[in-house]
Amino acid sequence: MKLLNKRRLYVDYLMIAVGTGCMALGIQWFFDPAGLVTGGFTGIAIIVRQMSLAVTEGGIPLWLTNLVLNIPMFLIAWKLKGRRFVGRTAAATVLLSVWLYMIAPVNMAQGDPLLAAVFGGVIMGIGIGLILLAKATTGGTDMAAALIQNKLRHYSVVQIMQIIDGIIVLCGLYAFGLRAGLYAVIAIYITSKVSDALMEGMKYSKAAFIITDRHKEVAQALMEKLNRGITGISAMGMYSGDEKCMLYCVVSKKEIVDLKEIVVGIDRHAFVIVSDAREVLGEGFIEYHET
Repeated sequence: MKLLNKRRLYVDYLMIAVGTGCMALGIQWFFDPAGLVTGGFTGIAIIVRQMSLAVTEGGIPLWLTNLVLNIPMFLIAWKLKGRRFVGRTAAATVLLSVWLYMIAPVNMAQGDPLLAAVFGGVIMGIGIGLILLAKATTGGTDMAAALIQNKLRHYSVVQIMQIIDGIIVLCGLYAFGLRAGLYAVIAIYITSKVSDALMEGMKYSKAAFIITDRHKEVAQALMEKLNRGITGISAMGMYSGDEKCMLYCVVSKKEIVDLKEIVVGIDRHAFVIVSDAREVLGEGFIEYHET
């Protein structure tokens, strides 16, 4: 078990390294050249670099601003919430700053803000998704919101984070103009959708509710052919008043077609409801390992 947990820990940190690398690529190759401010401390870093161009050649580097902003956040978090709260997020924050330092800015979209928003959003979404799958964040507004929530208990962390990111995006409008701000909204939407899809796609299953008069035969066939567990739930038809046994079964996306064919092959009049199961933990699906 210890060896398995250790291996899982290595995988998590590898995902954090790859995820922060993807984030840095999205920022350096798409968002920063196009002036797209999508929130977070990296968004502040893009604004700071733009505003400091008149003071220093090339402006203040993104990695430096990101690191400087996060250091006090981590010190406060360490004091208020302890070492476990900081954990992997510290590694992710440092790695993101390292990647931002190592990866040179390249205008991959060639001045096209739509391409920058789409491809930057996809790459950034992949990076964020990998980091979240590794049970970490990159600090920034996530951590700032968590710390502020200690004082403002009547607001949730998500609500506070949305307000902070909204202010950053508005500052981006001032620095880069309305056009860049509108494209930034597109980038934010794509980033959130890609990161959500990445997380859900690795844990995505189908849940089926089956109402049939031949529930014993259907259950036996599903257990034998799909090797899946079936749960019988007592139910009553409110129109007929008849008592029934409703079958409940969770299968993978690929198996749902086989499930429907098996049910229809036994009872053509069966009533089948299929819904999405966003996360399934347990035997035959994702084993839960505590690290």
